[in-house]
Amino acid sequence: MRLELRVTALAVCAGALLYAQAPPESGPQPTRATQLPLSGRGVIQAASPGAVPPSQAPGPSFALSLEEAIRRGVSANLSMLASSASVRQAQGIANQERSNLLPTVTAGLAADDQQSDLAALGFSAIKLPSFDGISFNFPSVIGPYHYFDLRAGVSQALLDLARRRNWRASQVSEKAVRLGADDARDVVVAAVTTGYLDVLAAAARVDVARAQVAAAQAVAQQATDRHASGLAARIDVTRTQVELITNQQRLTSNENDLAKRKIALARLIGLAPGQPFTLSDTMVFAPLADLTVEQAIERALAGRADRKAAEAQVRAAETARGAVEAERYPTASVNADYGVIGTGPENSHGTFTLTGSVRVPLFQGGRVAADREQAEAVLSQRRAEYREIGSRIDAEVRSAFLDLESAATQVAAARSNRDLANETLDQARDRFAAGVADTVEVVQAQESVAAAEQDLVSALYAHNRAKADLARALGETDRNIKQFMGRP
Repeated sequence: MRLELRVTALAVCAGALLYAQAPPESGPQPTRATQLPLSGRGVIQAASPGAVPPSQAPGPSFALSLEEAIRRGVSANLSMLASSASVRQAQGIANQERSNLLPTVTAGLAADDQQSDLAALGFSAIKLPSFDGISFNFPSVIGPYHYFDLRAGVSQALLDLARRRNWRASQVSEKAVRLGADDARDVVVAAVTTGYLDVLAAAARVDVARAQVAAAQAVAQQATDRHASGLAARIDVTRTQVELITNQQRLTSNENDLAKRKIALARLIGLAPGQPFTLSDTMVFAPLADLTVEQAIERALAGRADRKAAEAQVRAAETARGAVEAERYPTASVNADYGVIGTGPENSHGTFTLTGSVRVPLFQGGRVAADREQAEAVLSQRRAEYREIGSRIDAEVRSAFLDLESAATQVAAARSNRDLANETLDQARDRFAAGVADTVEVVQAQESVAAAEQDLVSALYAHNRAKADLARALGETDRNIKQFMGRP
């Protein structure tokens, strides 16, 4: 009887297969602190010159209010869409950092059915001596044999201050991005308000130019009639016709400017290309009272979203620097698994492992010092940006108040000048009708009236623009716009 070492060969081969299939044992890996970008400007979006237009074709003309223009701009402007994407990205980063603190649970199933040729592995060349007439030979082919392993595992970091501080830094960074999105909204609201005021001012200039054309036509007709009656020279008719053509050219230029400004506003708020519309609001003079410069500065420093975002960025940079310091601290983790292993589900046995590990960093080649240097550079820049924003807010508020005061004075002067110019024009027309003056005096008076009307429109626009700038400087721009512009 010959005894073959089939069992021994099976054990050797099964052990080799199990070693090949088992993952290498890994200890806890060193945790790197999450490095923040050197510049924090990315979370504060500038107003985009365009918005996403609707897919439908242009509809009939409609009346557009300032409130509706702001609503459309906020919902469709590209900078707002980019801000929303930045917020979602910051949320994803925060969730990713939080996942590093939560346990990792895995489950797996391994099943194998295999037959091996030992001769191909060189076992056939091995000759063992016989013992008491019994020889020992390796079989050339073994199997088929089976392997089954159903297992679940869990790993958890018990102590890792760097990961915890990274998570806190990502939370503060997410808050900064959200505040940056609020500031981007304020920028869009201010840009839409300015565009709306531009269209209002251009429309007012068109109305003034049309009134001047009508007045010039009346004077030209009067001069023509007087010349036909022999009461005026031909030069008077020519002079009035030149004035009429000049006013018509001015009207054409103003109408072209109005059309272009309406195109710019439509693109800013996302209207369909070629969509006709009119403005339902008017440009009025409403003095701003009950607000001093000091009160406005205090209110702006407390309410501006970009300053809050910069403050959050400073806190995030400080937390990230703490995470760098925590790279020197020990870390502890635990790994465990439980499962059943055997030749098949019906012939298996439960096994488990439980591993606890502690890692103490002794020498890391200066990596922590390099990370700390980067973190300090980021923190220094964030602090400088925070101080610069405070100074910029102060300058913006003071500049807006100076523009308000100057524009209010200009409005008063322009109204007085317009009244005097109209009175002078009436007197010049009466003198020309009475034959005691020529058209030179009338033409000069008409030009004075046109200039006075244009100055009044410019002064009203400057005053409303200054209020819009002040609303932006204070923060919560849409609410301040409604208050300053006299909207309900």
